[in-house]
Amino acid sequence: MSVFTAHTAETAPAAARRAVETVRGRFGWLPTPVALMAESPQLLAGFLTASAGFDQTALTPLEREVVILTVSTSNECHFCVALHTGKLTQLDADTELINALRAGTVLPEPRLEALRRFTLAMLDHRGAVPDDELDDFLTAGYQPRHALDVVLGIGAYTLSTFANRLTRAPLDPPLAAHAWQPAA
Repeated sequence: MSVFTAHTAETAPAAARRAVETVRGRFGWLPTPVALMAESPQLLAGFLTASAGFDQTALTPLEREVVILTVSTSNECHFCVALHTGKLTQLDADTELINALRAGTVLPEPRLEALRRFTLAMLDHRGAVPDDELDDFLTAGYQPRHALDVVLGIGAYTLSTFANRLTRAPLDPPLAAHAWQPAA
């Protein structure tokens, strides 16, 4: 049973219409999670603002995708995993890296693995990361700023993954090639 409406630009609350149009223009289609989030213009605006801010952090595009996929698999968001698998593919990320991120296993590149482990530590300890885990992150070549950038990524994509799971957002056909389900 779904009580949530997948809006269009025409049916969305007035405060969400511009955001819906912008996303549709960027993708060439309206992702169902955005259509569903439009029911709450503030949620949609908050997610889009936070994710745009995350895109401006000191983390590279590949590093940002490591954070996003780590959050998405941890929160079991099938839509986010599929969408961001596509983004990794567009970045020409190595198949071994993509598969490891989707499976939640050790990444082949040590620096990216340190980022994945730090992201997991942030989630596991709700921000109170033990000193040794923060030290491991910094020893891998990251700076204190990067740790705070990870906080932003976790916040943005926790909004998205929770909303997608609550609304039971279906996987859109353009993402079918990257479909994902959590391990049982």
